[in-house]
Amino acid sequence: MAVFATPALAAPPAALPESPLAPHRAIYELKLRESRGSGAIGQVRGRIVYEFKGDACDGYALNFRQVTEIGNGEGETNVSDLRSETWEDGKARSFRFSARNYLNQQLDRDTDGRAERAPDKVKVTLSKPAKANADYDARTLFPTEHLRKIIEAARAQKGLLEAPVYDGSEAGDKTYDTLTVIGRPSETPPSDIEPPAKTPQLEREVYWPVTVSYFERGKAKDGEQQPDYQMSFDLYANGVSRALKIDYGEFVLDGELKELEFLAPTACR
Repeated sequence: MAVFATPALAAPPAALPESPLAPHRAIYELKLRESRGSGAIGQVRGRIVYEFKGDACDGYALNFRQVTEIGNGEGETNVSDLRSETWEDGKARSFRFSARNYLNQQLDRDTDGRAERAPDKVKVTLSKPAKANADYDARTLFPTEHLRKIIEAARAQKGLLEAPVYDGSEAGDKTYDTLTVIGRPSETPPSDIEPPAKTPQLEREVYWPVTVSYFERGKAKDGEQQPDYQMSFDLYANGVSRALKIDYGEFVLDGELKELEFLAPTACR
């Protein structure tokens, strides 16, 4: 696995003051950026709807939906529709997840379960697709905790973050080793910023270019392991993302921010 690092800064300034994650609803339009390999993908289009609510007091709730239409260039098209709901305790002690994936409007996978953190392990209990139990490394992070750790590392001007992550994806039976590469911070809006991102909430927030690579744990063999997938985006200090790029290996998607709505914050103290 290749390791990248950002240049070290001499005498770095004090870490930026922490700001809470902002409840928001974002919609991203997906388009094909690049297709690779002999079985080249002819066309991809889709949409992500991402709704994030909650706080460190009452926990974080995420409703996520990704609809992707993939054409092979020969007139054949498949439509994947992933719908998931998760809730994560504000102190990352508990994580609940439920997801359904439809392929061409037929239910392909139904996953439901929860994870609890103990001092020496993370214990996962699945009720779907089949009842099962599994224990994972105590260092394993849940998704919102992982996001907070990335922002924390970015504020401290650390260029890399490595962490195992459990998000209940697919059949809920795997964890990922992740490598996050964090670029230099910026407080100036980029020249190509999407119109929905031209809001006071983002104009006053620092952001970082971030790339997160996901490697399925236990899958590595001899030689260099390639990531299962990779996500790149501009990450704001309040948790909002824009300029998405998702690399699945065989093809790469761009995700353009089309709508952004900030939701009412809660009174967490």
